[in-house]
Amino acid sequence: MSDENAKDTPPDRLAIDPRSEFFDGEKLQRGVAIRFKGRERTDIEEYSIPEGWVRVQAGKTVDRKGRPLTIKLNGSVEAWYEDLGDNPPINKKD
Repeated sequence: MSDENAKDTPPDRLAIDPRSEFFDGEKLQRGVAIRFKGRERTDIEEYSIPEGWVRVQAGKTVDRKGRPLTIKLNGSVEAWYEDLGDNPPINKKD
């Protein structure tokens, strides 16, 4: 992947939880869109493209500290930046 393409595709793994080591506010600020199993999703808490999974909130259930409980779903994951228009470069497992 060229340097230009690397800047225009989201990372292989990203989380929205600031406590996670995979949190990156700058990249999230751009707006990352996720397609999981062929369907665009807006409820993703964390994803990993190479490992092929996403984490989503398990209903309204929370742990004892008030954080949402999540479940891991396996399948194909694709990610791209929403600010790049109609045909952005997509980061996906080949």
